[in-house]
Amino acid sequence: MDKRIYTISALVFTCLCASAAQTIEADVAVIGGGSAGFGAAWSAAHVGAKVVLIEKEGSLGGNSTLGGVNNWEPGIGGTGVCYRIYREMRKIPNAIGIYEHSRHCSWPKPWEKYRFPGGFQAINPCLIYAHSLRRYGPATEAFTRKYRHGVVFEPEVMSQVMLRMLKETGKCKVLLNNAFVKAVHSDGVVSEVILADGTRVKAKVFIDATDGVLCQQLGCELMMGREPKSAFNEPGAPKEHDKRLNGATLLYRIAPIGHKEKDLVEPLPEGVPAKCWWRGGFPVAFMCCYPNGDRNVNMLPAMKGEEVIALGYQRAYAECKRRVYAHWHNLQKNYDEFRRFKLKLIFPCLGIRETQRIKGEYVLKQQDLIQGMYKQKHTDMIAIADHPMDSHGGGGPGGEMKQPYGIPYRCLLPLKTKNVMIAGRAASFSNIAASSCRLSRTMMQLGEAAGVASAISVADGSELRKVDAAVIRQTMQQMIDLCPAPVFND
Repeated sequence: MDKRIYTISALVFTCLCASAAQTIEADVAVIGGGSAGFGAAWSAAHVGAKVVLIEKEGSLGGNSTLGGVNNWEPGIGGTGVCYRIYREMRKIPNAIGIYEHSRHCSWPKPWEKYRFPGGFQAINPCLIYAHSLRRYGPATEAFTRKYRHGVVFEPEVMSQVMLRMLKETGKCKVLLNNAFVKAVHSDGVVSEVILADGTRVKAKVFIDATDGVLCQQLGCELMMGREPKSAFNEPGAPKEHDKRLNGATLLYRIAPIGHKEKDLVEPLPEGVPAKCWWRGGFPVAFMCCYPNGDRNVNMLPAMKGEEVIALGYQRAYAECKRRVYAHWHNLQKNYDEFRRFKLKLIFPCLGIRETQRIKGEYVLKQQDLIQGMYKQKHTDMIAIADHPMDSHGGGGPGGEMKQPYGIPYRCLLPLKTKNVMIAGRAASFSNIAASSCRLSRTMMQLGEAAGVASAISVADGSELRKVDAAVIRQTMQQMIDLCPAPVFND
């Protein structure tokens, strides 16, 4: 499907290396070191379990770092391990800040000579972390300016802080630049996984924090694309199933030019046309100011999600890179303020919003989002979110939430498995629900809950499905009490 699906050559390499490779034993093995994987590994180790975290890239953070999504959008529930990361990064100059919404294409002002081509968020040093913990409410300019604030950060610093936090637990071994290849399993129980270099990792519990590559090998039921209305009776679902996915973006970073440099439009690479050739017009872009004055640029989207799947990851990345050059050229050519910036870098990984999802004991649905946590009947909620239903070019309903909603523990328990959990954007969500709860801090919450549950399961010798969600919540609350987020009076 993409570079995350490993080839036969990797399996051959594994067989050749198996005799000389090491075997690592742990209580919990986490596959994937993105937001969810980090949250799972840190919380399981913090509670006391012996953990191994496996990440195929050379650094941690996934979409949040390598994918260029270097901000946490406003959202409820971003406490716990998220705040711990923020607190550590605050100790480092120019590493992190809280932003406010400054400009938006929907808020044109009479003194502006053109409509801004998207949105812009600027750091406000008077804001604190607590200001970033709300999204739900009306979609008005006044409300957004007053309440909707987020967190912007330097990606390399975040990766380093994540790695240091894991090492400081004294319980977590991190394997970077090593990919999951094969699972040894029987009757829904995984005994070990084999990595690309032949390393074998044995554990009591396995947490899949990838796009579901472990669960896929186990034969778990996959969900992909937009489910038909007959599947979950969601009011916003299409009549028939289709393959549309939330759009993907290749983010890039721009930097102010020096005083001695002249304002100019950077030339296009050979073979890249100036006119937008992939859609009706250049997409809007949301830009966030880093603490050092650089800007992060996120065009919405760069490519349809289903197009990424059809092309394959490498070809999709190459095509999106061409689109980045065209998009940046258009900004400089038509909006003179961007001539005071230069293209600094294009992030090394695509920002993927949706691929496949794994069906679990419960599927989070649009009805859960509409009801909100005060009307939901679930007794096993372990995370809360309030981001709108938001599918970039993937169809489906939209609109801000009227209140937060809860995510049940059962969404982390794949069917047909016994000692496996799924955390991250591939967890048990419908396509519509996934368009809302896919954000980084929500994924980190899910990982944190999965890590706590796995540690409890190992300590008690209990099955994952019998771990009491109330005990998970209580343990997570105790972890928050040790590192409470600041509060403010409205």
